[in-house]
Amino acid sequence: MIAIGVDIGGTSIKGASINDKGEILDRFSLKMDKEIEPEISIGKMCDEINKFIKNKKYKSKIIGVGLGVPGILDKEAGIVKSSPNLPKWINFKIADFVQKRVNLRVKIVNDASSAVLGEARFGSGKNYQNIIMITLGTGVGGGIIINGKLYDGLGGTGAQLGHEVIRYNGRQCSCGRKGCLEAYASATAIIKEAKNNLKKYPDSKLNKEDVIDAKVIFELERQGDKLAKKLVKEYVIYLSEGLLDFCNIFRPEIFLLSGGVANEGDYLIKKIVKYMKKKHYGYINAPEIPIKLASLGYDSGKIGAASLLFEQYE
Repeated sequence: MIAIGVDIGGTSIKGASINDKGEILDRFSLKMDKEIEPEISIGKMCDEINKFIKNKKYKSKIIGVGLGVPGILDKEAGIVKSSPNLPKWINFKIADFVQKRVNLRVKIVNDASSAVLGEARFGSGKNYQNIIMITLGTGVGGGIIINGKLYDGLGGTGAQLGHEVIRYNGRQCSCGRKGCLEAYASATAIIKEAKNNLKKYPDSKLNKEDVIDAKVIFELERQGDKLAKKLVKEYVIYLSEGLLDFCNIFRPEIFLLSGGVANEGDYLIKKIVKYMKKKHYGYINAPEIPIKLASLGYDSGKIGAASLLFEQYE
């Protein structure tokens, strides 16, 4: 079996043909303009899919299209109800729209859930039945596998792990609430906090950087920069507190981290583990939960979206 897996983002649409072993056969991509109507951007995507599969030798083996989409979805109806990063996507019937244009079965899932699906079946989570995956990028995404199955709540609108409040009346979050994990543990959050503190730390090397991103902050933290050390210390505390909450709620077999900030790898994980050990992984005598990096990288969303069409996840 082969399926087309597509990861829809705010600036690009990336897709691939993927077999039921999780192997990517071919890829395609196109730019995404979040300011235009979804019918236009997804219409272009459908044209690209049709062109992509037209001359493929395995065309007859393609069983459908899986779409990983950011935002609040009605998964069963195939509707994007709203998406903070795609402001014009309101009650867009994306599954019907795509199905009519590519003449293939279409399934949709939240983009963070598609990523955990990919890792659960073909990546770092394939030997586990209960997984929590946190994506640390522009926002904080969450994916949940319980007893080997995706859990994403009523109609696919749940698993918004980045929007648990970890500080009452705290920083403003893009969702409209204040104090969400996303407002403290995303790449956007640490960058914003860095810029807010530059004047307080005039000797910080961050003042000399043309572009401040999470990678630069962690590099300077390793060098002993006082502002960078403050930022990383606070970042680790907030992220770890979020994970401790998930320990107590879900007690998974493993945590998987993905996204830009997670590229700090073992350096970041060791800091998180040290903090969580001090907090007894949620409460005294609770089992310790291993933390690993997701292994599929930016392909996890495409692979997970494609897996929606494979029997194991139907």
